Amino acid sequence: MGIENSTNKHVGKRGIGSGGHISRRTMLRQMAWTSLVSLAPSKAFSLADTVAQLDPESSQARPAVLPQLTTLTKQDDAFLNDLEHANFLFFWEQSNPTTGLIKDRCNVRAKDNSTVASIASLGFGLTAICIAHKRGFISYEQARQRVVRSLSFLWHKAPTHRGFFFHFADMNTGERVWESEASSVDTAILLCGALTCRQYFHDRDIDELAYAIFDRVDWTWIAEGTDLVSMGWTPELGFIPSRWSNYSELMMIYLLGMGSNSHPLKSATWDAWKRTIFEYDGLRYVGSFAPLFVNQYSQAWFDFRHKRDHYADYFENSIVATDAHRIFCMELHPEFSDYTDSLWGITASDSEKGYVVWGGPPAVGPIDGTVVPCAAGGSIPFLPADTMRVLHTIHDRYPKAWCRYGFVDAFNPLTGWYDTDVIGIDTGITMLMAENARTGFVWETFMKNPEARRGMERAGFEPFKRPGEQV
Repeated sequence: MGIENSTNKHVGKRGIGSGGHISRRTMLRQMAWTSLVSLAPSKAFSLADTVAQLDPESSQARPAVLPQLTTLTKQDDAFLNDLEHANFLFFWEQSNPTTGLIKDRCNVRAKDNSTVASIASLGFGLTAICIAHKRGFISYEQARQRVVRSLSFLWHKAPTHRGFFFHFADMNTGERVWESEASSVDTAILLCGALTCRQYFHDRDIDELAYAIFDRVDWTWIAEGTDLVSMGWTPELGFIPSRWSNYSELMMIYLLGMGSNSHPLKSATWDAWKRTIFEYDGLRYVGSFAPLFVNQYSQAWFDFRHKRDHYADYFENSIVATDAHRIFCMELHPEFSDYTDSLWGITASDSEKGYVVWGGPPAVGPIDGTVVPCAAGGSIPFLPADTMRVLHTIHDRYPKAWCRYGFVDAFNPLTGWYDTDVIGIDTGITMLMAENARTGFVWETFMKNPEARRGMERAGFEPFKRPGEQV
């Protein structure tokens, strides 16, 4: 997410206090530290050392047997088309058509007067507009005009620092709100959306604006003379002390930075972050003490299929990590009877008690039986059959979890609690990954950008295929 791990989200009225707010990255930092110092032993979970390469022979754990990638059925495809259309309506309707800025979140059960936009929500929204035109939800001219207005506002009027956008802004004016940070990960998500539009529309105005916005970003500054990128900067305090140093959605940040022509990150930055090996139920994968979304966000745009660097096949890695999460949820069934093979998925989200950063394995956050639809929705390309079973179950058995914009952010079948809100990044990851699972459209469009290809080349990615597999 980042957010701040990949999407920092405002906690809102159900959050940390009256009028309080906290970034997702702040919560993740706190949760990661708690996990590291107080992680309870588990016979199903072990943490191996960071290794130079994800090699099955380097551990006693059994090599991961990849789940079968099942083709989507006609029923699945029709359902995802409806879901994508609903998701798109959030990005189209919950925005200012003049500035193009899109709300961070929206209450779907009452009139929503919020004006806080997030730059990450806009990154997903720009990509959503491309999908919407491809799917016939809107006309070419409608799509083009909205994208031009959005990019023009970002280039000419939205406040930035060294090219990095502030995480939260007033959707009507673009002014920074909540003393939010100039965010490296949220800017990266925005850039992915802008670059997707550049390749999809082949329009001179869009091309020039997207290039200018990307080229303005000073990646060397955000690394501040080191090999690790800072999570952000504020005028009041300077750089955020924490850096992107462990496996997470950071891959999009580093690959974009390394692909820059104007202010590129050094190739050494790709080797600087840690790839810690996790083991759960015999499955081995690069992971973090973090929610499931860390395996999703970079892969919404960057196509890691049939590619690997010197360390891992990250697409396969996300398959294994997602399957470990599925098994982890099912093993919680004795405590939370709603978790089954047809209903699972926990990632950073709203809860009955406020915004929570939770997931596993190992268990992170005070898990209480809440189900987060975007956990499965953002993982469709990795486990198509398993995730579609979950999404059908939620839609068919829990109608209160459905709204005009698709699924609400979270719900708890055990307590009868249903969220009133949808959140832009969670709606966005679901929409993009649904389309990638159906056609690979976002991957194929985004990867036409020379910046994306150059970043992966500088990181050492090379194509490969397994025996008997077509690339």
